[in-house]
Amino acid sequence: VFLNDEKIYTKNGWNDKYEYIELNEATKSKLKNSGNILAIHCENTAGGAHLDAGLVAEPIAKDDQVKAETANQTNVDVNATQTIYSFTCGKIDLTLTFTSPLLLSDLELISRPVSYISYKVAANDGNPHEVQVYFGACTDLAVNVPAQPVTTQQYAANNLSILKAGTIAQPVLQKKGDNLRIDWGCMYVAVPQAYNSKQYVTNAADAMGSFVKNAVSSTQEEGKQLFLNTVIPVGKVGSTPKEQFVMLGYDDLDAIQYFGKNLKAWWRLDPAKTIEKELALAATDYKSILKKCADFNTSMHKTAVAAGGENYAKLCDLAYRQSISAHKLVKSPQGEILFLSKENFSNGCINTVDVTYPSAPLYLAYNPKLMEGMLSGIFYFSESGKYTKPFAAHDIGTYPLANGQVYGEDMPVEESGNMLILTAAIAKAEGNANFAKKHWKTLTTWANYLNEAGFDPANQLCTDDFAGHLARNANLSVKAIVGIACYASLAEQLGYKDIAQKYRSSAKTMVSKWMELADAGDHYALTFNDKNTWSEKYNMVWDKVLGLNLFPKAVYDKEIKFYLTKQNEFGLPLDSRKSYSKSDWILWTAGLADNQKDFNTLVNPIYKYATETTSRVPLSDWHETTDGKMVGFQARSVVGGYFMKVLEQKFAGK
Repeated sequence: VFLNDEKIYTKNGWNDKYEYIELNEATKSKLKNSGNILAIHCENTAGGAHLDAGLVAEPIAKDDQVKAETANQTNVDVNATQTIYSFTCGKIDLTLTFTSPLLLSDLELISRPVSYISYKVAANDGNPHEVQVYFGACTDLAVNVPAQPVTTQQYAANNLSILKAGTIAQPVLQKKGDNLRIDWGCMYVAVPQAYNSKQYVTNAADAMGSFVKNAVSSTQEEGKQLFLNTVIPVGKVGSTPKEQFVMLGYDDLDAIQYFGKNLKAWWRLDPAKTIEKELALAATDYKSILKKCADFNTSMHKTAVAAGGENYAKLCDLAYRQSISAHKLVKSPQGEILFLSKENFSNGCINTVDVTYPSAPLYLAYNPKLMEGMLSGIFYFSESGKYTKPFAAHDIGTYPLANGQVYGEDMPVEESGNMLILTAAIAKAEGNANFAKKHWKTLTTWANYLNEAGFDPANQLCTDDFAGHLARNANLSVKAIVGIACYASLAEQLGYKDIAQKYRSSAKTMVSKWMELADAGDHYALTFNDKNTWSEKYNMVWDKVLGLNLFPKAVYDKEIKFYLTKQNEFGLPLDSRKSYSKSDWILWTAGLADNQKDFNTLVNPIYKYATETTSRVPLSDWHETTDGKMVGFQARSVVGGYFMKVLEQKFAGK
């Protein structure tokens, strides 16, 4: 980048959104009052082509805005359902808790589109003080881009004071894609009327100033980037804490389009339900819900510590809400649970099988019915005749439109193996193979495909499609072998003894051939045809977790011993081609270890990555192991895979 004939910036790489790069003082000194020339030279080596740039000045805060002092943060704690901040605000201490009550055993609760922002205040100097709390929410929550105009409303219902905002256009289910935000339905800010709060709407620039100047009246009802403001008089506060809460809700009206039919969110299955009633119920149940959340937070963390240690448990805490939030819970026209993922920041597909696969351990551990809901759409796609290929589909659309596969290339071994393995895992979790029986014909088609084409895969993509096509992929071969053995296990449970024996024998024969073809001395290779390569064999963990007894323990041990020599500061590379990795796969790979020390050695660099990365984005599952920076992907459901060790413990003895 050149400014007035002098180079001021250079970068290798690409992005897909606008970024602001701060100019240093030396560069600013080159600016003229007029006639500045900005020139950019770009080499486009791959992918799409788009370039836009400009110079902008950061807005200067108004005088009335800078009078508000900044609180001093003293602590933060992240658990499964909450993030809890501690602040000192002059003579008042503040505890601020964000709660999303995503308790997987309660479908009504995880579908209810209401979160809590709780605040607890207490004097820190022994004296009583008058306290007010201001809460502001930007209407950008209800738009795709800030330029979209919104309309707002303030009203009361069910003993609540409510602010509401949504786009004027309301294009219900009219957009699909990845880096998009919902722009239909409405956002809601609600507080109990007993708080005697003042609610009003302003533009964004005046929001904080209105509170500072006590100018608490609406100045706008429609516009762009408005603020929903709530001022709550807490009253005199001494050393005894006072606690209250604000609720943030969203009603999306229609949530998903499923093969041409618009579906409402699970909580709306009862036509009598309204967002106002859900907000009122959330307010009434506030104390009991927060207790349930606290109990679950403690229980889940304790379970994860027992499975893998403290750092491992903290990774599970970090992953829990992110994974669940990347799904939508609806009921299919056939009456089945659908728990549909969005493939965030990778391509926007809905119900991608190789996103479901890494996400699975969390749901298998805590509610296998949701796991069924992650597979049912793919089964329906094949069984309805809409998808006729002899292997499983990759996806069923682009979120939120689930009308059929949109990914341009099939992953036949990958997705068929995934579906067979996860169906067997559901049977393990539920103690029966009833779900498999419903889909036995389809499972048989996929198992036959793997039996014929899975062991030595042709040149094709797998879930790690960012790494490119690969033939004779040894880890993909493991998936096929495990998938065939899972089909045999299901057949055994259903009483199909001859089928079970046939496919079990086939899988065991493949294991022997695999060990011979992949053997590279002190490890097993990335591909059957190149012994100078290596890769994480994360698919092998299902052999251990499901108790299939396919691969000898010596195979696990050899791989783990080799991996420990290949670690970087922020984790184990995915394979010998690059130094980047996937954190979900590392935690699966670590599950092959037979002792806590080796497990910790593989897991601790991921904890270091999660807590020290300079990439300030929702947890990315694809990072560089040398510097801990995000390579791509963020906010994806696949971090549910962190729960593999928890799942292994829950399955032990089943």
